[in-house]
Amino acid sequence: MLIVLGGLPATGKTTLARAFARWAGAVHLRVDTIEQAVLRSGALAPPLGPVGYAVAYALAEDHLRQGLPVIAESVNPLAVTRAAWREVALRAGVRCLEVETVCSDPAEHRRRAEQRTADVPGLELPDWTAIRSRAYEPWDRYHLVLDTADRAVEDCVAELYSAYTDAL
Repeated sequence: MLIVLGGLPATGKTTLARAFARWAGAVHLRVDTIEQAVLRSGALAPPLGPVGYAVAYALAEDHLRQGLPVIAESVNPLAVTRAAWREVALRAGVRCLEVETVCSDPAEHRRRAEQRTADVPGLELPDWTAIRSRAYEPWDRYHLVLDTADRAVEDCVAELYSAYTDAL
């Protein structure tokens, strides 16, 4: 199965994806990591456009064809990128579970954005103003929404794992 995990920065995507991958034995693909590796290689300069997503789509499909579950994590702000993830699952012949993380408490979301540190060398994290003004299209189809405000990571992972096993 392909789990597509999206949401604005500082909503808990990476924390959730890492914890779920450990729990479920899934491959965790993070577009931020891919993009920073491309930039560090010196092959391209910012802005990268769709490069990180294109690499992630190819890696996800390869892992899925090997029978491995994949959790693909990115902001995934556009309907076109969400559709592309569904196409990856279709080509690989697996189910696709779409998940959006949100933090419904603006003060908590801002606190997270202002207190977090980058864990990928060279990754510049957006500030609160950039997060709030970011282009982010509403999701146009059913998807699981995980509100991470005031919830333990373990509770969010358990909810995701339940949706994952139900969708298998």
